[in-house]
Amino acid sequence: MARAPRTTDTSNEAPPESDRLDGWPHPRETLALAGHTEAEATIAGAITSHRLHHAWLIAGEEGIGKATFAYRVARFLLAQESEDLPQEVPSLALPEGHKTARQVTNLAHPGLLLMRRAWDASSKKFKQSIAIDDIRQVRHFLQRTGVTPWRVVIVDAADDLNQNSANALLKSLEEPPPRTIFLLVASAPGGLLPTIRSRCRTLHLSPLSAEAVTQAIAQACRVAGRDLPPETQLSTLLAMANGSPRRVLRLMDGGGLKLFELLLAILESMPHTDWTAVHKLISLTGPRAGEAHAMAFDLLEEALADAMHGRLTGNGRHATFPQLKRFARLITAESLADWSELWETIRQMRGEAERLNLDKAALTLTVFDRIGQTAQKAASARV
Repeated sequence: MARAPRTTDTSNEAPPESDRLDGWPHPRETLALAGHTEAEATIAGAITSHRLHHAWLIAGEEGIGKATFAYRVARFLLAQESEDLPQEVPSLALPEGHKTARQVTNLAHPGLLLMRRAWDASSKKFKQSIAIDDIRQVRHFLQRTGVTPWRVVIVDAADDLNQNSANALLKSLEEPPPRTIFLLVASAPGGLLPTIRSRCRTLHLSPLSAEAVTQAIAQACRVAGRDLPPETQLSTLLAMANGSPRRVLRLMDGGGLKLFELLLAILESMPHTDWTAVHKLISLTGPRAGEAHAMAFDLLEEALADAMHGRLTGNGRHATFPQLKRFARLITAESLADWSELWETIRQMRGEAERLNLDKAALTLTVFDRIGQTAQKAASARV
């Protein structure tokens, strides 16, 4: 059903958030933490030993709960009523309904400053990076007389800093006021300035186990008022999760299961490409602002890599995508080099298409034509 056009004034509405998935709770609204017990123990140990470093680089794969963890640390510190930190910290969790938790959820705590890509109302797009003017807010924030015992600056994500804003942030990291903690969230910490990394204590968060991903998804579904996927679908989603609850949520909303099933059907049709299925895939991914297209290519690259890894290790029975049976047999010891070269070519073609904003349908047709050619060559060699 088409939505009715808005007739009300939306000028006072809160702007969109670059780090929020529509329809799902934001990381700062997620009070329970799935996994990452070692990381929490590290922070707790630093607090109780009075060796809490002033800057932490929270690093790890995308969507595994780094921001959720950062907000958990921030809530605990901002809830302290004195400059002295507790001698024992069994958990960083706050009691349900705690005032500080509500303030952080609403970004209303005077001791919290969040740095992230801003929304440009005129262009209706998020800015490409965290600008230097945004980072200047950090210095103003730190120069104010503290109204809370502790202050926390969250940069989510530090990957979005440009050269100028990174240098501006570095000045604040070099000489922070007492009882100020920086929490920098990064999926690619190697891309940050070495001088920023050197001033932070790095905390690496690992991808979550299937059990922890399930726990995080169940919590997100409860908060969002949605049902957990059926067990058969959930097991498939977990196989595609790579330890990332956020990825499962994207797959649930982006038609990921349908794309996945269609991709598997196309690959299983090799070496005789099912072009009807390819065109159906194009119809599902073409008109949706690149999100479904990117998801489809992510899954395709992972399926190819998984099949090649199975051939390389001889461990195909424990593959992430065991549905690929016929296709996996086309990846032989003799053809492995061809498949590996094709995988690299697909990544390069995809990157160029995204950089130059080339036609997505044409890219999809070309890629599956290349896959078909490689599959036919491998099949001929087996005869």
